[in-house]
Amino acid sequence: MSDAGAARLDAQLAFLTEADRLKSVLRANTLCDGSRPENSAEHAWHLARYAMVLADQAEPGGGIGRVLRMLILHDLVEIDTGDTPIHAANGAAHGSAAVHAAEAAAADCIFGLPPADQAATFRALWAAFEAGATPEARFARALDRAQPVVQNLASGGGTWRTYGVTVDQLDARVGRPMARGAPALWAHLRARAAALSG
Repeated sequence: MSDAGAARLDAQLAFLTEADRLKSVLRANTLCDGSRPENSAEHAWHLARYAMVLADQAEPGGGIGRVLRMLILHDLVEIDTGDTPIHAANGAAHGSAAVHAAEAAAADCIFGLPPADQAATFRALWAAFEAGATPEARFARALDRAQPVVQNLASGGGTWRTYGVTVDQLDARVGRPMARGAPALWAHLRARAAALSG
């Protein structure tokens, strides 16, 4: 193997080793059975399955492969920033400028590890997810919001009870991005959430 080939593999393996740290980032949500918090790696793994199973809910014209890549990459920044729960008392922090700045700095760091061609591709996919301007990004963002809703429904209210989440808060914090990327899925989940809280 050439020196350049070895250096490329070393960079790729360094990125994969760093990505392993996502397994140690605990999220506020629990597993569907409520037994323990999920970690961010499990969240990304589960979201990939959501994309495969719910692909028929995506806007026409989007590519599910791009959605899968976004979902696998989007939370890697949490290695440095941790998870910011959307329904915590400081829920406003979830979308704040400070959180965005910290996540962008983390993206620069982690997506700077692989070889330059992959670094540029991964960073661009992360930025596209964050911007939410394409059909793929809107769908990926909708699934990112849907998965915790399903987990809370499966666990009888789970962290919604912990944080005192109302249906109005769910509409504001979860419903808007879901309605943009998977409106029928949101309507279905909202009705189930309203029935649970009612």
